[in-house]
Amino acid sequence: MPRFSSRSFVSLALLLVCGLALLAHPPVARAGTNADRTEPARMLKPGSTQPVFEIQTGIGGDIFPAFANYASFQGLRERMWGTVTVTVSNSTDALLRERITVEVPGWSDREIRLVEVAPGQVAKFLFAPSFLPRLYENRELTAATALVTVTDEGGNVVFDATAPVRIRSAEDMYWGSGFQYAPFIASWVTPHDSRVEEVLAQAKEFVPGRRLPGYEAGKPAAVQRRSTTIQAQAIYRALQQVGLSYVKSSGAFGSRGNAPVAERVRLPRESLEHVSANCIDGAVLYASLFENLGMDAVVVLVPGHAYVGVRLAEKAEDYLYLETALTGRASFESAVQSAERGLAKYPKIKVLRIPINQSRQAGIFPMPEPHSREEQAVTRR
Repeated sequence: MPRFSSRSFVSLALLLVCGLALLAHPPVARAGTNADRTEPARMLKPGSTQPVFEIQTGIGGDIFPAFANYASFQGLRERMWGTVTVTVSNSTDALLRERITVEVPGWSDREIRLVEVAPGQVAKFLFAPSFLPRLYENRELTAATALVTVTDEGGNVVFDATAPVRIRSAEDMYWGSGFQYAPFIASWVTPHDSRVEEVLAQAKEFVPGRRLPGYEAGKPAAVQRRSTTIQAQAIYRALQQVGLSYVKSSGAFGSRGNAPVAERVRLPRESLEHVSANCIDGAVLYASLFENLGMDAVVVLVPGHAYVGVRLAEKAEDYLYLETALTGRASFESAVQSAERGLAKYPKIKVLRIPINQSRQAGIFPMPEPHSREEQAVTRR
């Protein structure tokens, strides 16, 4: 994992507010907090006969699937960030009415907007076209092109241009400076993945009554804490049974500016397919299993490492934490004790907790389930 910066961390609630707001102002694709942001054109020269159009793409020209998925879920009025931003500078003396079309050919659908820009104004329009399944199956840095076409009310093309983009692997997590985008790790928590369901089917064999009920209404808190621990232990044993063990993931390719704050994180399906997971891979895998059962999972980051936790009882303040890197080589009790010792070493300002339910409330949902390599081969035939 990337190392934490030396600055103190604030609460996750503030991170969600600031982090998502900062997505509206990424290094290249600056945009306002509204879907259409209009600014006074103080620097424009009046009387020009032609408006000026500018294209900005992704984060530093990179399209990260987790962010593209988040943006595509936002309505126009709620949209805080776009995969493509088109800036229109209207220095003419007339109201500008245009039709703007944006797509990444071969990777996305088209998004079409009818826009208006007042005389002497600059407006930024955030586009977040829905991406095709191949975006979430892509595993390498890939070059692509964003296509922007603008037509007037008569259907005449007044602007037609492309901008280079780099499609990042679906497993590339962009933490950002100071980990301000950490809540987006919830995109890797995929509770409904079929492989996750298979693990739970195995885990139920390790509990009395072959039941994994999650939290049960009306159950005394002490009894629920015990039940949660038993269920967590069953999940741990099931993952041991499938052969999961620690393997360091490969690095994330990319520009020099992104490399220190981007990391390759395996999706749960990949971890289970290859029975390999590092600490953050394991954390999102366990979180997926807990969320599937309706339990509150939390991914916990400390300098250079990650743990997973599950709330012991509904609305309780205490959590059971696990050192996921021990799954293939130590007992459940050892994994719990190791997590407790590891977390105790750091002051609260050095511990960043990411409750998955809070990320969901902020509109961060799982990335679409990718097909397995076998399924992809069948699709291509």
